[in-house]
Amino acid sequence: MEKDKLAVSVVDQMMKDDLFSQWLGIKIIAIKEGYSKIEMIVRDEMMNGLGIVHGGIAFSLADSAFAFACNNRNNLSVALDTAINFIKPVHPGDRLIAETKEVHNGRTTGLYHITITNQNNHIVALFKGTCFRTNKKLMK
Repeated sequence: MEKDKLAVSVVDQMMKDDLFSQWLGIKIIAIKEGYSKIEMIVRDEMMNGLGIVHGGIAFSLADSAFAFACNNRNNLSVALDTAINFIKPVHPGDRLIAETKEVHNGRTTGLYHITITNQNNHIVALFKGTCFRTNKKLMK
């Protein structure tokens, strides 16, 4: 599909310029219009002082998945509101997968639900994001 080719091109460009997602070690699994599925392996330096992985790691993975899904129509979109629920702890060595599903694609806003699972297919976090569409292009 032509739409999905554009979506992949936009996300490839975003990922090329996204040093933070690169630092996290994010890999793209699948991109379709309004959809993304990405993964990362949790590293030791992502631990907090309580002996579990810092919640910002799961949030950041979900935020990247959200950005890839809401921007992949080549309409620059920014986060308007986000929320996360932490369901289970994350540990170093875990393989996290964030899958984004578009709930609403409006002219000025979009709503996305991201489910984060681990290598055992256990849900570790649920993220909801609302974006604002700017009508600017990411790729010319």
